[in-house]
Amino acid sequence: MKVAIVGSGYVGLVTGTCFAEVGIDVMCVDIDKKKIENLKNGIIPIYEPGLEEMVHRNTKRGKLQFTTSIAEALEDCEVLFSAVGTPPGDDGSADLQYVLSVARDCGKHMKDYVLVVTKSTVPVGTARKVKAAIQEELDKRGVSIPFDVASNPEFLKEGAAISDFLKPDRIVVGLDSERAEDLMKSLYKPFTLNGHPVIFMDIVSAEMTKYAANSMLATKISFMNDIANLCEIVGADINMVRKGIGSDSRIGNKFIYPGIGYGGSCFPKDVKALIHTAEDFGYELKVLKAVEAVNQDQKSVLFNKVMKFYKGDIKGKTIAIWGLSFKPQTDDMREAPALVIIQKLLDAGAKVKAYDPVAMKEASHTLGDTIVYADDQYDALIDADCLLLVTEWSEFKFPNFKIMRKLLTQPVVFDGRNIYEAADMKRNDFTYFCIGIDTTK
Repeated sequence: MKVAIVGSGYVGLVTGTCFAEVGIDVMCVDIDKKKIENLKNGIIPIYEPGLEEMVHRNTKRGKLQFTTSIAEALEDCEVLFSAVGTPPGDDGSADLQYVLSVARDCGKHMKDYVLVVTKSTVPVGTARKVKAAIQEELDKRGVSIPFDVASNPEFLKEGAAISDFLKPDRIVVGLDSERAEDLMKSLYKPFTLNGHPVIFMDIVSAEMTKYAANSMLATKISFMNDIANLCEIVGADINMVRKGIGSDSRIGNKFIYPGIGYGGSCFPKDVKALIHTAEDFGYELKVLKAVEAVNQDQKSVLFNKVMKFYKGDIKGKTIAIWGLSFKPQTDDMREAPALVIIQKLLDAGAKVKAYDPVAMKEASHTLGDTIVYADDQYDALIDADCLLLVTEWSEFKFPNFKIMRKLLTQPVVFDGRNIYEAADMKRNDFTYFCIGIDTTK
């Protein structure tokens, strides 16, 4: 079986590489000529653990190829995945111009039957638009070529995408023909043989499933952050509360860790898009609007703690920051809480010196030279007045507290991810603040 993947960004490259890994012939397509040339030369455009080695291995054995031509990719292709971006518009709606461009290109160049599968996260009803766009181009050509459209949303966590793809909790497929179902069953047979379930449903339900899943996870995060803020006020310990509710099997212990808000390419965009979809149909998603509002406020919580500690004046102070990416194991800076925190610090007159194991180059595209980029985590502390822990990279979890005290002008730590224990910090003579616990008692 030959598969084409249009869009060689995060989702497309991981999808294509993992299909190649299980023995499928894959051709990845992207209009960015430089990106394709780099991929042909083994240069990977994103940071994802294990991906580079897998790309090299499958390129070498001929299972993974790269091109800028959809026409080339469609030669002898049975299944074409559309994995292009759907960036949010100013009103929060998903921009479908790239998805529909792929559909039109398919209609222009296809010669035989092809199953066009939307992998991108798209609003309900997109499949109908894709189908119409393909058919319109076929009509312009005056040809009658059969095709099907399906939805196969991705559920990949950045930092664990390869494992998520190769060992999925579930594979959701929306379709409306037996021929399409047979193809998708064949394509995913290596996964079902290992016990990973494929859930077939109608296309509209598949489109909705992706948004509903991410919105539910975002809701859990915002709920716990809201409760954490209340815990500080009433004197409860959010870590104890989390353990108490996480042991309930109906709730579970995932996505209930307090912090400084969610970011990345999925949750913020998908929550906005689902809210907008509901509005298009005359319905208001009140819970999700609250989820979004809580998340925006939460990104300022650490800054507010800093301002309170310094009595509203941080002008001229140097603030050290550990972690820039929105989560560990990625260089993704999209909607990262660090960007909000840093901008607020700069606006208040502070200087910022930051370190992240992999995201500093990506962060510099947004922050430029407004901050200082440290050589390592301890370099960031030199002559800094305090430390803000923003991203919970593993290398930050067990630091040398003696070196930290020596380098900081004051031993003050604001922990936005609760990776340290208040008692340990007190024993090591730190003034310590975290989320959901009043550490001043």
